[in-house]
Amino acid sequence: MKGAGRYPVLTGVAILLLLIVAVLGWLVMNARAMPVVRRADIALPYPPGAPRRPVTVALLTDTHLSGPDNSPARMARIVARINALHPDLILLGGDYIGDAKGGAIYDARASIASFASLRAPLGVVAVLGNHDSRSRKNRRALSQPDWRAAFSKIGITLLQDGAVRRGPLAIGGVKDIYTRKPDIGATLAAMARVGGAPVLLSHGPDVFPPLPDAPILALVGHTHCGQVALPFAGIVYVPSRYGTRYACGLYRDGAKLMIVAAGVGTSGLPIRLLAPPDIWLVTIRPAPDVQ
Repeated sequence: MKGAGRYPVLTGVAILLLLIVAVLGWLVMNARAMPVVRRADIALPYPPGAPRRPVTVALLTDTHLSGPDNSPARMARIVARINALHPDLILLGGDYIGDAKGGAIYDARASIASFASLRAPLGVVAVLGNHDSRSRKNRRALSQPDWRAAFSKIGITLLQDGAVRRGPLAIGGVKDIYTRKPDIGATLAAMARVGGAPVLLSHGPDVFPPLPDAPILALVGHTHCGQVALPFAGIVYVPSRYGTRYACGLYRDGAKLMIVAAGVGTSGLPIRLLAPPDIWLVTIRPAPDVQ
């Protein structure tokens, strides 16, 4: 730059601004990246008489459909990736509605439209998240009956403190623990009635400590794995009453287990750092019979 020596301050400011723009662009590109596929192998007690074959479960959560990081086109690619994994069952962990981040926003029904293309022999089961709870501050969310009808129209079962049997699994789904009052006891009782290896679907990890010390797998999202994790410091904030205790990954406490997914969308700022979007593919096997 010929004039750089004559205007060193202006040149320095220009370079700094370019660096800031480049870093912000990189952080947005991290958020727009296709999700990584994480895998886990879990043993749970199968019900008597159930075939002893493994069942694969795909967990997709926190889609937050809104620009500039997520779009219907990106969601179509994510759905295609999940279908290519050939899971037996697909579980959706809530927070489908995105927030205003300077790009496109979508209504509630549009936020779940891409799920109509999900394919699994045992179907698709969903719960709602805090962004999906209708309130005076969130008019884009639907009422619970309207959500149920919207999911049913695209062939998906919505659970709100209830349970269904899917193959050898008893799938329980609770209301969002951050904006509603889920009845965990009633949900566990419903799971016991339908029978099967117990899998609890919830939007966030705060459901884990109240669960009894018994063989059960909880599948959740909400944390985004911090969304922004700092080098060396790691994850510094998670919207949970337990702080970063259940921020990301696989947890075991006695006999119960939990997987916390990063999800595929973002909330607040459309950026990610050291917390890439993810999908979990969980293989559930029958636990060895205790003699």
